[in-house]
Amino acid sequence: MLETSARLLRLLSLLQTPRDWPGAELAERLGVSPRTIRRDIDRLRELGYVVHATAGAPGYRLGAGAGLPPLLLDDDEAVAVAIGLGTAAVSGVAGIQETSVRALVKLEQVLPSRLRHRVGDLRSVTVPLADEAAAVDPAVLTAIAAAVRDRESLRFDYRSHDGTRDRRGAEPYRLVNSGRRWYLVAWDTGRGDWRTFRVDRLRLHTPNGPRFTPREPPGADLVRYVSERISVDPYRYRGRFTVHAPAETVAARMPPTMAVVEPAGDDACVLSTGSHSLDELAMWVAQLGVPFEVHEPPELIRHIRALGDRLVDAAAGGVQPGGG
Repeated sequence: MLETSARLLRLLSLLQTPRDWPGAELAERLGVSPRTIRRDIDRLRELGYVVHATAGAPGYRLGAGAGLPPLLLDDDEAVAVAIGLGTAAVSGVAGIQETSVRALVKLEQVLPSRLRHRVGDLRSVTVPLADEAAAVDPAVLTAIAAAVRDRESLRFDYRSHDGTRDRRGAEPYRLVNSGRRWYLVAWDTGRGDWRTFRVDRLRLHTPNGPRFTPREPPGADLVRYVSERISVDPYRYRGRFTVHAPAETVAARMPPTMAVVEPAGDDACVLSTGSHSLDELAMWVAQLGVPFEVHEPPELIRHIRALGDRLVDAAAGGVQPGGG
């Protein structure tokens, strides 16, 4: 006869098949008496599982409950769930990427070695039809997320935006998803400061480094912090504008990877963005199609005046419709 805990797991596995199970059939499958089956059903209910008794017959069916009790997955189901979570982690569906990474970390922590190899084999031969910005290996995301959870430092090679590569050591704090890219916010131990790393540009080394005590985060609003680091700080020119349009309208045109948008009343906002080109900086804000004011940099104000004069001159000297 099976021990009680093993028998309960086997009973739960049978009940997860969507059908009505007569008590006599369950007893025969498990090699126990119908009375033992009734006691085991009561134990499952105490653990939070909803088990319905079929009306008019001595049968049972697993139902949905208010909470989510543990699930039993066979090998194929576990592999399918891991692959699905990995796909969701790098998808463009808003709001599920971070959740998928957390769930994938929990699942891969308990996957047997043989199943982790199956998941890895499938990932290695799968090529996503997506742009380069989304090409992040879910295994890298889960490895980083596990290091954040376990407070273990990371060692990795990193390729900067100019193509240079170097070895970095960091204490990971959070993963931030922009919808198109993943960013790691971490304390750079070599540079003694907070840094933001694009995950698709790093290559992890194993094993992880030593454990660390978490530091105070670089800002209360981590999304704003990352947005500033990737859309303003790296550039030669840093522009700040008052845009006379609601913040949500401007943010829809200028996502966090391009600019920081802060409300300034119901019908205005402050937009901060960066560029290596004054022309590009001017065109980015002009293409919004709404009135705006330039606060900085000072040279951008002069540049826009000169650009406006050239555009007016070009329009004045153009060929008029119907002219000879």
